[in-house]
Amino acid sequence: MTPLSTGDPESIGGYTLLGRLGAGGMGVVYLGVSASGRQVAVKLVRGPYAQEEEFRTRFRQEIEAARRVSGAFTAPVVDADPDADRPWMATLYVPGLNLAEVVEKDGPLSQRELRALGLGLTEALRDIQRAGLVHRDLKPRNVLMTEDGPRVIDFGISRASGHQSLTTTGRMIGTPPFMSPEQLASPRDVTPASDVFSLGSLLVFAAVGTGPFDADSPYITGYQVVHGTPDLGGVPEALLGIVERCLDKDPAARPELADIHRMLQALPESDAIGSPKTGQSAKPPHRPTPRSAATTSADAATGIGTGKRRRARMLLTGLGAVLAVTGLCIGVGVFVSDSDTKTPTATATATTRAASLPDGWRPWQTKLQYDVKGVPLDYDSPGCVAEGSALFCGGTGFTAARIDAASGRTLWRTGTRPQGTQPIGVRDGLVYMYEEPDDRTRRVVALDAGTGHRRWQRDINPSEDAVLYDGGLLTMSPDYSSFVAYGPSGKELWRAPSLDEYCTPSAPGGVPYALCSQGNEPGQAPVELMKLGPGSLTETATLPKKAEALGAVGGQPLFLAPQTAKDVYEAGYERPYNALLRVASETGQVRRIPLAHPLTGAATLVGGVVYFVRSDGSVTAVSADSGRQLWQKMTDMESLSAPAVSATYKRVYFSNRFGRLLALDSRTGAEVWRTSALDDPGDKVQSYPPRVLLVKDAIVAMAGYTAFSRGPDGPTSRSSDGPT
Repeated sequence: MTPLSTGDPESIGGYTLLGRLGAGGMGVVYLGVSASGRQVAVKLVRGPYAQEEEFRTRFRQEIEAARRVSGAFTAPVVDADPDADRPWMATLYVPGLNLAEVVEKDGPLSQRELRALGLGLTEALRDIQRAGLVHRDLKPRNVLMTEDGPRVIDFGISRASGHQSLTTTGRMIGTPPFMSPEQLASPRDVTPASDVFSLGSLLVFAAVGTGPFDADSPYITGYQVVHGTPDLGGVPEALLGIVERCLDKDPAARPELADIHRMLQALPESDAIGSPKTGQSAKPPHRPTPRSAATTSADAATGIGTGKRRRARMLLTGLGAVLAVTGLCIGVGVFVSDSDTKTPTATATATTRAASLPDGWRPWQTKLQYDVKGVPLDYDSPGCVAEGSALFCGGTGFTAARIDAASGRTLWRTGTRPQGTQPIGVRDGLVYMYEEPDDRTRRVVALDAGTGHRRWQRDINPSEDAVLYDGGLLTMSPDYSSFVAYGPSGKELWRAPSLDEYCTPSAPGGVPYALCSQGNEPGQAPVELMKLGPGSLTETATLPKKAEALGAVGGQPLFLAPQTAKDVYEAGYERPYNALLRVASETGQVRRIPLAHPLTGAATLVGGVVYFVRSDGSVTAVSADSGRQLWQKMTDMESLSAPAVSATYKRVYFSNRFGRLLALDSRTGAEVWRTSALDDPGDKVQSYPPRVLLVKDAIVAMAGYTAFSRGPDGPTSRSSDGPT
């Protein structure tokens, strides 16, 4: 980012501008920030073009096109005003590099990275085509290299398939090295096959460092695209057949995207297999570091250059048409972080291990609602917990029940009224549930997991939850005077005194703690982390006001530190957090781990990763150890559940209120699959938050009163087939 120049506006559309991200012939992209702190990339059209009605129409088209595919492989449009004196558009901002910059900096991609790039671009073009669009400017600077796969950006010259082009007579818009022959010869007649040709050229560039038709001038390049033979020297042999088919001059002869995707999936994932066409050895599997000029020259001599290879081109004495090439050569949309670790896209095989599903499993769906005569049903949310192959559910509208995770059939049910909330957990053959026999009493009930028979019960504080820890069950006494620990038999193991302030039991890492703060409401004062034991309450660490407990990493409690602790009474407000706090349990030392930028949303710690899930459907994964952002995914599914993570499949699963499931690659955030909403999830889907969990590798989710199970392979999963 460069500082604002003289003449640059200080704000656009209510967004304060912080600096320039890039500029091109038709406009400038700025980094902007909203009043709430949200960072955006603001694209502002230059004055002369703002006076052209044709350009305004094309800019409106760009906004509409970006919105139509937003949330899949482009940045979501946050705001726009195509009718302003100088039209502008604001999209989500995250810093990063495009494909051209990556190749310029680190050299051509490895074979493994080429496979991942091709798969990601094919999926991106599939979504663009499904929106009824032809991109028409697929080039390296319009492909952002993100941790969740490539992002195709800049829809400035895209148009609907079959609709008349907005270009005027004699004026072609695009980038010649990556345009298709028909785009150059007859721009009004381009079809989705044009983007397939551009995909072939782009893959050659990524594999070699130059395009297949590069020449010293755009005119000669354009002639080569229409009439010449592509230079495919240096393209790995495994990729060669795919590229050749994509670069067929005849649009009808080019493969469909589904066929390209299939061919790319069949490529070896290892960089050690295959070699370039010219016979040189394959690139090593890691990304190379930037090289010196001397190294680059030496590589060029052996045919493994990292930069621009000079190619002999025939001297052309004339061209059939003059190419007036225009375009806004800045990446519009998302700017993503250049992470220090490159990972393959979600389409890469996670593992060859077979899926572990409950015996006889098949997809199922069942209504958990169980009316109890004379009892009001609408006072809390339902939920389930799992242990091995067993599923235990409870909550509003139904009593405690064991559900067969293979079929959805109810195996036993107990209780005379709804339990009021989801189960606490399962351990040592016991299911721990809450029971509220009247408005003043709350108790923990331990049920036999096999039969549902009540083994024991204990009254607890009506306002505080009970938590399982490594030695038993931690609760607070009904009169707030002490913390009480119970063993599996129901025997009281020990008590610890409480403080004359707000305290609640917690068990990060399976160790009993208390979280206390002065005052009658949580979050109104600094949080004291207290370690609990028989007769003891030991102060361990002091945490900032409104710090949020996440769990433990390496046995050390982990918290989120808020950027601001002020109270905001605003619908939809999400508190920003700017650091992780890791507490050394022995010394009480608090290590602050800054985040790259403040994050909002519901935070969940799973397997050493903190997932921030926003109400708008965005998911950000952050390393709990370093605070480094691993990936960020803008989905188009609002109100997602907390995540469930599969180690077998390397996937993160979510559900939404209407029973739609979403699977993201846990390494990159790339979307693997999604399902449609349930046909009839019931009338409570808006009342209760969605939930998702795993029973072995089977996915179980809840929408309203409805529980359902799907396999790890998504919409087509019907058996215990292994990972794909």
